[in-house]
Amino acid sequence: MKLSRTIALLLVFFSVYWSYKALMPEYKNDSEKAMGLFSTDRALEHIKNISKEPHAVGFPGHAKVRGYLISELKKMGLETEIQEGYTAGDWANLSKATNILARIKGTSEGKALMVLTHYDSSPHSSLGASDAGNGIGTILEGIRAFLAEGSGPKNDIIILFSDAEELGLNGADLFVNRHPWAKEVGLVINFEARGSGGPSYMLIETNRGNGKLIQEFTEANPKFPVANSLAYSIYKMLPNDTDLTVFREDGDIEGFNLAFIDDHYDYHTVLDSYERLDKNSLAHQGSYLMPLLKHFSQADLGNLKSLDDYIYFNLPFFRLVSYPFEWIWPMFALAVVLFLVLLFSGFKKKRLHPKEVALGFVPMLVTLLINGLIGYLGWSAIKFWYPGFNDMLHGFTYNGHTYILVYALLSLAICFWVYHQFRKTGTTNLLVAPLFLWLTICGLAGIYLQGASFFIVPLFGTLAAFMVLINQEEPNPFLLVFLALPAIFIHSPFIKMFPVGLGLKMLVAATVFTTLLFYLVLPFFGQLKNKDRLAYLTLVLFAAFSISGHIKSDFNENRPKPSSLLYVYNTDSNATIWATYDQELIGWNAQFLGTDKRVPEAGEFKTLPSKYRTDFTFVQDAPKKEIQPPLIDTIHDTIIGNERILELCVTSKRKVNRLDIYSNPIRLNTAKVNGIVLSDDFLKQRKRRLMTHYISNNDYTELQLSFPKDSILELTFYESSNDLLSHEDFTVPARPENSIPMPFVLNDAILVTKTLRFE
Repeated sequence: MKLSRTIALLLVFFSVYWSYKALMPEYKNDSEKAMGLFSTDRALEHIKNISKEPHAVGFPGHAKVRGYLISELKKMGLETEIQEGYTAGDWANLSKATNILARIKGTSEGKALMVLTHYDSSPHSSLGASDAGNGIGTILEGIRAFLAEGSGPKNDIIILFSDAEELGLNGADLFVNRHPWAKEVGLVINFEARGSGGPSYMLIETNRGNGKLIQEFTEANPKFPVANSLAYSIYKMLPNDTDLTVFREDGDIEGFNLAFIDDHYDYHTVLDSYERLDKNSLAHQGSYLMPLLKHFSQADLGNLKSLDDYIYFNLPFFRLVSYPFEWIWPMFALAVVLFLVLLFSGFKKKRLHPKEVALGFVPMLVTLLINGLIGYLGWSAIKFWYPGFNDMLHGFTYNGHTYILVYALLSLAICFWVYHQFRKTGTTNLLVAPLFLWLTICGLAGIYLQGASFFIVPLFGTLAAFMVLINQEEPNPFLLVFLALPAIFIHSPFIKMFPVGLGLKMLVAATVFTTLLFYLVLPFFGQLKNKDRLAYLTLVLFAAFSISGHIKSDFNENRPKPSSLLYVYNTDSNATIWATYDQELIGWNAQFLGTDKRVPEAGEFKTLPSKYRTDFTFVQDAPKKEIQPPLIDTIHDTIIGNERILELCVTSKRKVNRLDIYSNPIRLNTAKVNGIVLSDDFLKQRKRRLMTHYISNNDYTELQLSFPKDSILELTFYESSNDLLSHEDFTVPARPENSIPMPFVLNDAILVTKTLRFE
C-alpha cells in the first residue's frame, strides 16, 4: 500500500505538469511542410522581416512594414486596398490610420469571414514581433496555406491589417465606421499578444449570448483550445480593449480574440523581438487559425447571434467542454443534495463525528488565512527586497514565474504541515469543511460570477471521493487520484494564469488557488501517513527556488532594467530640467540627475500621466537648449449667444511625434480635432485631458472648441519628440546593454510645455 501511495503521489505531480504541458503544441522545425499546410517556420520568416525596427505610426519603419505586407498579399494573387483617414476613437487619441485590406471571393452571397491583426508597434521602442507580429505571420502563412490547399471558400474572406491599434484602436474604428465592407462582416478572428509567450487564450467578443459561438468553435475543433468562461468574465471587467472591441461595440459583429499573454516583461518594449518570441506560442496560433478558417469559411455566418450563454472550459483529451447557463443551478442543487446525503450516510455509519467535523474547519481556515495573507503581501515584500522591480511598471519580473512557483510551494508546505497536525482526525471528517467551502464558492459564483460556475465540475469528483471514504476503510489511492484529476486539470493552470495575466500583485491568487486545490485533493493527501515529510520537502523546494529567484533578480543584458530620461522645457517659466520616472536610477540617467536627487513637489513640474499613473520621481536643472516651441495661432474666437467658439491651429516648428492638450475642468459643449468630433461621452468624463495627437509627417493640429461664454478656458500643450538620444544639440549617450527604455511612459523625449489662458 505504501508503494501504491508513493506512485499515486507521483501521478498527482505528473498530472499537475500535464495540466500545463497539454495546453499548447510543441514547436518542431517544419520549414519543409507541404505547401497546403501551415508552417510555423514560414510564419516566423514574416515576423523576422517586419520586426527589425520599431514601426509605430509616424516612424520610418511603419511605412516599410506596410510595403512588405502589400507585397506579400500580392504574391498570393490578392488585390490590396488602402484605407486612410483620421480617427480619434473613444479615447480622443487622434491619428491618421492606414489600413491594408484584401479579399478572397467565396461562392455564396452570405456574410464574410474576417481575419484581423494590427501592424503598428507600440511607441516608441517596441519591435512588435509578438504584438502583433505574431498575428501578421499567422495570417500571411495561414491564408497562403489555405489558398494552396485549393478548397474554395463558401464565404468571402476579408483580410484586414489594421493600423494605429496601439494608439487607440484607430484603424479598427476607421474600418468599422467608414468602410462599406464592414456591413458585410459576420465574424472576426483577431490575433493579439500581450507578452512574448505562453498559451494562446480564446476570448469571445459578443453583445449577446455566447452559445452559438461556442457551439461553432467546438465544431471547428482546434486541437489545443485554451479557453474558459471565467477568463472572459474577468476580461470584460478590465480596460484591456483590442481592435475586436470596436467591431463588437460599433458594428455589433461577433468575434474571437486569440492572444497569448505570458512573458509579460517583453510587452511594449524593445525586447518584443523575433529572438524572444516563443515559437510554441506561434505554433499555437497556427493550430487555431487553420481549423477555424476551414470551418467558418463554410459556415452560416449570418446565424451566429444567440441569447443563450454557455459555461465553457478546456480539459486535456476532451478539448473544449461546454454546457448552458441553465445547468448552473441544477448542477449546484445536485451537488448540495449529494453533500447532504453523504453527510447523513457518514453520520449513520459512524464514519463522521460532530466534534471531528467541527474540528476540520480549523486547519481549513488556518491554511486559507495564512496563505491568503502571504500572497496578499507577496508583491510588496518582493518590491521591498528588490527596489529595482518598482520600475517594471506592468508588475511582472523576469523571474516572475519562479516567484509564482515559490509562493505556490510555500502554500503547499503550509497546507501539508497544518493538516499533519490534525492527523489523528480522520480524513473523512476533515473533508467536510472544504466541501462546505467549495459549495459556498460555487453558490456565490452562480450569483455574482457565472463564468466561474464550472468550478462545480471538479467538486463532483471530490464528492465521489468523499463517498468512497465513507464506505471504505482503505480506499485505493489510484482511485482517489483519478477522482482528483478534474480538479488538477482545471484548477492548476489558474495558479499561474492570474499572476501572469494581472501581474505579481495577484500572487494572492496563486496561494489561494493552491490552497483550494489542496482541499480538492485532500481525500488522497489525507491518506498519506507522513504529510510532515511532504511539508519539509516542499519547504526545501521553496528555499531552493527562492535562492534561484534571488540569483535571477539582478538586471543584466538578458534581463535589462527599464529606465527613463526626459528633457523638459517649460516655455511659461523659461525653465529647463532633466526628469525621470525611475524609482531606482542607473548610472546612465544618474549622470544627468546627480547624486543630490531632487524630488518634485506636487504640481511643481507638469508631466503626462501614463497607464500606470506614474509621475516624475527625480528632476534636476538642465542647460537651456534652443528648442523651438510650437506655434499656436488663434484662427477664430467669437461668441454666439451664450456660447464661445474658439479655433486654434498648432504647428510644430521641429520634428515631433506627439501633441497632448489638457485643460482646466470646465464644461465643453463640443470639441473637434482636425475635423474629427470628440464624443459627448468622452467630454463628460474627461476630467482635465482633452486629446492626444500622434503625429505623422509633422502634420498640424487644428482644435475647435465651444464652451459657455462666461467660462475661463486654460489650455496646456505638451509637445514631445522621441529624439533625445539622437538630437544634435544633446550629448546623451546610448543606454548600457543592461537597460532598456521604460515602456508605458513618455521616454527618451524632448518635452515642451506651454499654457494659454482664454478669459
